Amino acid sequence: MNLNTTTDNTANKTETEKQLRKSSQYLMPTRLDNYNTADGVYDIYPVSNLGNGKIFNGYASLAQWIVAQKTVVIDGYEGVFYNTIIEELEKQINAEGLEVNWVKTSDYLKSSEEINELIQPFLGEGDSVWGTRCTLQLQDFYRAGDLSAQTPDNACDINIVIGTAAILCKWDAPVIYIDLPKNELQFRMRAGSVYNLGGDTLAEPFLMYKRFYFVDWVLLNQHKKENLNKITVVADGQWPTDINWMLTTDFKDGLNKISKSTIRVRPWFEPGAWGGQWLKQHIPNVNEDVVNYAWSFELIVPENGLVFESDGWLLEASFDFLMFHNHRQVLGKHADNFGHEFPIRFDFLDTYDGGNLSIQCHPRLKYIQDVFGETITQDETYYILDCEADANVYLGFQEDIEPEKFRNELERSQDENIELNITDFVQSHPAKKHDLFLIPNGTVHSAGAGNLVLEISATPYIFTFKMYDWLRLDLDGNPRPINIDHAFNNLYFDRKGEKVKEELISKPSVIGAGNDWELIHLPTHAEHFYDVHSIDFDSEVTVENNDCCHVMMLVEGHSVLVETADGSKRKFAYAETFVIPAAATGYKLTNLGKSKAKVIKAFLK
Repeated sequence: MNLNTTTDNTANKTETEKQLRKSSQYLMPTRLDNYNTADGVYDIYPVSNLGNGKIFNGYASLAQWIVAQKTVVIDGYEGVFYNTIIEELEKQINAEGLEVNWVKTSDYLKSSEEINELIQPFLGEGDSVWGTRCTLQLQDFYRAGDLSAQTPDNACDINIVIGTAAILCKWDAPVIYIDLPKNELQFRMRAGSVYNLGGDTLAEPFLMYKRFYFVDWVLLNQHKKENLNKITVVADGQWPTDINWMLTTDFKDGLNKISKSTIRVRPWFEPGAWGGQWLKQHIPNVNEDVVNYAWSFELIVPENGLVFESDGWLLEASFDFLMFHNHRQVLGKHADNFGHEFPIRFDFLDTYDGGNLSIQCHPRLKYIQDVFGETITQDETYYILDCEADANVYLGFQEDIEPEKFRNELERSQDENIELNITDFVQSHPAKKHDLFLIPNGTVHSAGAGNLVLEISATPYIFTFKMYDWLRLDLDGNPRPINIDHAFNNLYFDRKGEKVKEELISKPSVIGAGNDWELIHLPTHAEHFYDVHSIDFDSEVTVENNDCCHVMMLVEGHSVLVETADGSKRKFAYAETFVIPAAATGYKLTNLGKSKAKVIKAFLK
C-alpha cells in the first residue's frame, strides 16, 4: 500500500498531532494514493468504493457548500474539535467577503455541576471501571429552551449553529453531521485535548472512558439514530486540521450496498500488559515501534468504523450508522431480537511471546441486565488461530475446588502481593491451532501465553471480572483492578473436573461435504446464542445464508474471493474479518491460494 505523505498522514507525527492525540497508532490518512493492497495482505484501511465524485476534501470545499445554503446546522459527536472547525470555516467564508453569525451549542450546556448530578446514578462506585447504561436524553444536558429560541440573524450573510446537539435548535436548515471514530476520541481523551460531554475537567482516562461508555455514547448514539433522516452531509472529523465530507444521499447508497454484499470495518490495535508479538510480525503498516499489541479490534462494532472511498479520499463513519439505517438487511430474521445492536464480536488477543491474561469471568445474563443495564451478556469462545508449542488455555475449575478457600487465597494474594499457584484451583488445557474453547458467562478462564486467540463472542466487551493478574502492573506502572466480589457473584463452580472437557471444549464434526470441501460444525455451549462452522475447501464453495448474518475470517490459506448474489466481488486476506449480511442471500467463496483454505463462520442460532 502506498500512503500519501501530506502533513497529518505521515508516520512521523506533527507537533500538533502529538499534543492532541496520545497513541502509538497512526492517524488514518485523508486519502490513499493506491487503496488496493496486494492479494493476501492484511489491510488496515479496508474501504468500500462509492465511485467517483462522492467524497470531498477540505474546509474550502465545505465552506463553498455552506455559502450556497446560507444557513446550516453543524451537529456531531463529542470530541470533535468544533473550535478548529469554526476557525477554518470562518477563514474560508470571510475570504469571500461574507460575515458569519455563529451560535455555539456549548454556550447552552447546563453547568458541569448540574450535569454531574444528573449522571451520578449511572457512574457506579467512584473507583470502579463500570457504571450503568444511562436512561437520560441528550437534551437533558442543555438549556434546550434557550437553544431552540435562537434564530438566524438576517443581518449576517451566513448563519451557523454548531456543536454537539445542534439539531436541538430546530432550525429549518440543512444539517452537517461530523462523526469521530471512537479510537480517535480515546486517543484525544488520553492526551487531555477533549472532555466528557458537558464536562470542564480532566479525569483519569479510565474514569473518562467509563463516562463515555455508560453515558455520553449512549446519549449521542440515540441522538444520531433519532436524527439520521435530517442529516444532509456526513463529515469525518478525525483529522486535526483537515476534513472529508459527503452528501448523505451518497452515504446511504454506500450503506445500502454493503448491507447486501460484504462488510469489513477498520481494525485498530492496542498494546497491553500481557500483549504479544504476533500482530506486529504479521500485520503490515501498523506501527512496530511499540512494546507489544494485546488486542486487535477486528469487529467490536461499538468502537469500529466503516471506511468509504471515492477518488482516493477516505471517510470513516461509525458502524452505528449502518445498524440505524440497515439493521434488517444486516441481521435478517434476527433483526427483531437484537434491534440496532450487532450481536457478534471478533477480536484478537495476542499473547504470542507475551504473558497470560488475568484469571477472569464475565457476568451472568441477569446480573449484567440488573447491575449494568445491558441487554445481552459477554458469552465468549477462544478460537486458536495460531500458537506456540507449549501454549495453554486456563478454563474451568479443578474437581476438588473449594470456593471459600479459592476466594481466601485470591484475597491473600492481592493483599500481600503473594504469587498464587493458579492450577491448584483452575484447569490448564494445552492449546493447538483451530481449537475452540467455550466460555459461557460465569466461567473461570484465561488465555495463556503463546497464543494468538480469535475471540468469537457476544458484542459486550468491557465486563471482565479479574480475580488474579499475576501480580503485574499495567503499561503505565499502575496496579490493574481486581474484581473478586463481582466475580464471585457470577462464577459457576459446577464447571469443574471432567465436565470441563466434555462441555467447554468444542468437539468438531463434519456435517456436509463435496468433492473438495467440508462443512465442519464446532458446537458452542447451550448458553451461547451463536454457533460456529468451519468451511474447508480447495477451490470454491457456494453458501446460502438463509436470512442470517455470517461473521467470517480466513484462518488458513492465502486469500479468498467473496462473490455475493448482487454480483459484488471482494477479496479478503488471511486473518481478516468480514461480514456477509443476511440480505446478501448467499455467496460464493473462491480460494485464491495454492493450499486448502479454511474459513470460520459465526452466526446466530
